[in-house]
Amino acid sequence: MAIRHRLVHSPPHRLWAVLRDPSRYGDWVVGTDSSRAADGIWPEVGSSIEYAVRLGRREFHGRTVVRLLDPPRALELEAHSGPLGTARIAFDIRPWGDDTLVLVDEHPLQGVGGQLHNAAVDALLQIRHRAMLRRLADVVESRADDDADAA
Repeated sequence: MAIRHRLVHSPPHRLWAVLRDPSRYGDWVVGTDSSRAADGIWPEVGSSIEYAVRLGRREFHGRTVVRLLDPPRALELEAHSGPLGTARIAFDIRPWGDDTLVLVDEHPLQGVGGQLHNAAVDALLQIRHRAMLRRLADVVESRADDDADAA
């Protein structure tokens, strides 16, 4: 399993504001070009978002479904990536003083990704998660800066 953490210099409610906005996933999920709400009311259990991933001139589409919602502590998603299969992505969110500690745990469930899962795949996921959590922190922290400027 690929587990990574990041201290976000903002309180948990600001992080949740970003996670609850399906249009913002393209801002912090590595590889995602755009995203939008699909089924249900995001992030209720069973709701989903659709997203596009661009690789050069090619565009791929995927869907992510909420499997568990326990604000302000946890959000678990199942990402459907076509022929690559599905993956579980779990966010464990913890207040840490005035900040927020975010842990991400991702592992393949089904399909080619699940069949080929190994230590090398986990190493790639670690690299992706490092970038994803940095981007998430940047989005959340810039949102806090915007709120401070408005006050």
